[in-house]
Amino acid sequence: MKIRDRAVHTAHEVKGKVKEAAGRATHNERLVAEGKAEQARGAVEQRGQRIRDAVAKRYDTWKRGWRSR
Repeated sequence: MKIRDRAVHTAHEVKGKVKEAAGRATHNERLVAEGKAEQARGAVEQRGQRIRDAVAKRYDTWKRGWRSR
C-alpha cells in the first residue's frame, strides 16, 4: 500500500472519530452518523487497497513463475 493512500484512509477514520465525538458531545445524531460513515469509509478503503495489493503480488508471482518455464 502506498504511504499516501494509507495516510488518506487513516485521515478519513480520524476525521470520522472526531465527527462522532463532536456529535455525541452536542447530542447531534446526524453528526454521529456522519462520523461513523466516515470511519467506515476509511476502513473499507484500506481493506480494498490491501486486497488490490495482495492480488497484484499474487499476479506478479504467477507471472514470474510462468516466464521461467
